[in-house]
Amino acid sequence: MPTNKKANRLIHEKSPYLLQHAYNPVDWFPWGEEAFEKAKREDKPIFLSIGYSTCHWCHVMEKESFEDMEVAELINERFIAIKVDREERPDIDSVYMTVCQLMNGHGGWPLNLFLTPDKVPFYAGTYFPKKSRPRMPGIKEIITKLYTIYKKDKKQIQDVTKQVQTALQQTIQLNTDETVSEIAVENGFRSFLSTFDETFGGFGTAPKFPTPHQHMFLLRYYYYTKDERALNMVVKTLDGLERGGIYDHIGFGFARYSTDEEFLVPHFEKMLYDNALLTIAYTECYQVTKSEDAKKVAKDTIRYVLRDLTSPEGGFYSAEDADSEGEEGKYYVWSYEEILTLLGGQLGTLYCAAYGITEDGNFEGKNIPNLIEVSLPQLAEQNGMNIEELLARLEKARTILFEHRKKRIPPHKDDKIITSWNGLMIAALAKASRVFQEKEYLTKAIKAIDFIESNLFLSGRLMIRYRDGEVKELGVIDDYAYLLWAYIELYEATFDVNYLLKAQRVTNQMIELFWDDEKGGFFFYGKDAEDLLIRQKEVYDSALPSGNSVAALQMLKLARFTGNAHLEDRVNKIFSAFSYSIQNYPMGHTYMLMAFLTTLMKRKEIVILGEISDDQLLFVDELLQEFYPEITYLVNKKTDELASIAPFINNYKRGEDKAWIYICENYSCHKPVKDIQEARNMLHE
Repeated sequence: MPTNKKANRLIHEKSPYLLQHAYNPVDWFPWGEEAFEKAKREDKPIFLSIGYSTCHWCHVMEKESFEDMEVAELINERFIAIKVDREERPDIDSVYMTVCQLMNGHGGWPLNLFLTPDKVPFYAGTYFPKKSRPRMPGIKEIITKLYTIYKKDKKQIQDVTKQVQTALQQTIQLNTDETVSEIAVENGFRSFLSTFDETFGGFGTAPKFPTPHQHMFLLRYYYYTKDERALNMVVKTLDGLERGGIYDHIGFGFARYSTDEEFLVPHFEKMLYDNALLTIAYTECYQVTKSEDAKKVAKDTIRYVLRDLTSPEGGFYSAEDADSEGEEGKYYVWSYEEILTLLGGQLGTLYCAAYGITEDGNFEGKNIPNLIEVSLPQLAEQNGMNIEELLARLEKARTILFEHRKKRIPPHKDDKIITSWNGLMIAALAKASRVFQEKEYLTKAIKAIDFIESNLFLSGRLMIRYRDGEVKELGVIDDYAYLLWAYIELYEATFDVNYLLKAQRVTNQMIELFWDDEKGGFFFYGKDAEDLLIRQKEVYDSALPSGNSVAALQMLKLARFTGNAHLEDRVNKIFSAFSYSIQNYPMGHTYMLMAFLTTLMKRKEIVILGEISDDQLLFVDELLQEFYPEITYLVNKKTDELASIAPFINNYKRGEDKAWIYICENYSCHKPVKDIQEARNMLHE
């Protein structure tokens, strides 16, 4: 409960994160000129605090410090306090997170910085406790010491801010004439080999993040090289994620990350973007392996998103919190006695044996259901049943537990709708719809894209977020690149030329707003946006693939769909612009390596024009469902309709009784055929 009954300025905001702080006794300002002008007028430094509504340690710091009258008075007397929702202002977060990493070697949220009135930081950190601890300064001490330095030693502040600005300038990319090479692809693969956890899957040590785009890269590496080790790493990791407690075995969906090497104990928040990207990774794994487990996880993850993260209007909400009733994970964990009471002795005992439920528990005396230690076929045999019967009984148990869990107080849901993350989910649904032949997924994807088009463009300019009728903040490169990805996937699922036309329009505006004519690549925020300390470009893939990486791959596909060589030239300039970063740390640039790897594969384009016969439909379904990352295909009854987006189609004739199938490879075209076996032979030769 808030300790201050009087609201501060944040009460007028729509951001769930800012509203969480609206009754703090801290005299918060939202980011804006009012705060900076007051700081200059009163010669006060700025305390800038950045976080997001489902951030556990943001909640901890709020409860310990920002709801505390003593801390609030210290801040209010000495600083102008500004709160920023990183999900609404990723541009601000990106700049100041870079500063924090430069100063400390690491970053995270909450992100707390102390700035001069002209927005330059002189101190940065993440979580600060109220009082100092060993090797961890407390917020009270920091406030008083920094304010004293600011008032009494301006030269020290000036020296630090000058160093910060110099360091920031040095983060700008090197301008080289080099480009990415196949060596970077190979080095990236070997980095994964050297850090792979052969016992539980994943890479490196705890904490472990799913990072789905790494698996997408490895699947393409396997497709290109046929190196089974790449596929094995993907299968082992996705299996480990599915078995672990990071996966919600009762309500489905994935948590943010695992705090241990086994994927057992998650940080319980669920983010839309993780679940969208993991849906794509499991769907592509199914395409390659035909694993029914991968298919089930992909479909159950979609089931979670459609059930719990979908707005009535069709857009997708951002996240669910880790905490409920002030405790992390309380909504998701179970006692042994609770399971037996709800399921009864026989079914309860079976469920506990399957999902590792014990009297002692595996998380603070309670249990996180998981399949890490169990073999379900072996458990079925031990209980005198076949695997189908065991799975049916466990599903019955899951349903009972899920219905009971719904009676608990649920975690906070961040119901803002973010364009970029919606783009990812639309892409995931469109891909899953064609691979699994699920029309509902496509219906939901189309409803979501209609929502974005109707609500998140203002005067033709794409925006970042929608909430409670309000649209806010100019879209950054991620919004444009991820929306482009959505349009490409929608075209591939529907063959509707309008999606390619929209993809082209988004690309043109993306180039106009973000492209660097001098050095190549895309800036993070547009030329029409607020100037910050530095205009960055991001290429490193963290929890999300960078906007530059996604733009590169999707522009490459669009170039091949449309025959636009100039667009492909821009992709090559992106490779050159970031070649130094990619080649020095390929493991951190896997989505860009996916794009580059696509250029190394045999280039294949398929055009199918005319009335598609029943047997030809089998060939089309194969294109839709199989894993062909190097192939682009245009399918349409009308030549003139396709020519509006791909002018080279004017040279192709349309089959009246049966469609003509045109297959080109590495800029050389085979003769058109109507027989699907001939087409298959040309495709696979």
